[in-house]
Amino acid sequence: MVFDLAQTDELLSTTRAVRKRLDLERPVDLDVLLECIDLAQQAPTGGNRQGWRFVVVTDPAQRQLIADTYRRVSQSYFASRAATPTDDQTGRVRSSSDYLRDNLERVPAMVIPCQQGRPESLPLAAMASYFGSIIPATWSMMLALRARGLGSVYTTLHLVDDGEQVVARALGIPDGWTQTALIPVAYTIGTDFKPAKRPPVTEIVGVNGW
Repeated sequence: MVFDLAQTDELLSTTRAVRKRLDLERPVDLDVLLECIDLAQQAPTGGNRQGWRFVVVTDPAQRQLIADTYRRVSQSYFASRAATPTDDQTGRVRSSSDYLRDNLERVPAMVIPCQQGRPESLPLAAMASYFGSIIPATWSMMLALRARGLGSVYTTLHLVDDGEQVVARALGIPDGWTQTALIPVAYTIGTDFKPAKRPPVTEIVGVNGW
């Protein structure tokens, strides 16, 4: 099969971290989320072990608890970041991050990818394999969402301090499983996303050495 490279490249280059352009009023159909997660199962995993589970959260009370936890445990992060000088692009990212923090409970769906086991005591190679077995699937899901007119953003701030434990208790996530991210999901306001400004590829690639 020969893929349409132009369409594929557009998908890859315009799947943005969407925050301010999430449509907070339009519901997300569970069947669409399940379709995207089903596609995500095709992602490669270390040792061909799919030790993952995806928790979909649409209940308003659960979304409120997650949002409250997110805001509480991330206070020090946002406070320290506010004191750091920034350029225009980083300033826009910070503004959108603030917006998501303040409106997180309004996002109609959240997906929490979980991986079996705990990575804290793993050696480097095993830890790389551990996260390398869930992050590709998560990104595949986000690409599938984008292809269907939905936006998402990869966040991890709810994992700070006791945040992971609070959310685990609320959602019934058992011991021995690790939440690896929180993915807010909604249809997007408009679809005209553009590639982000990045350095020339020659500045970040070393051939046959650093």
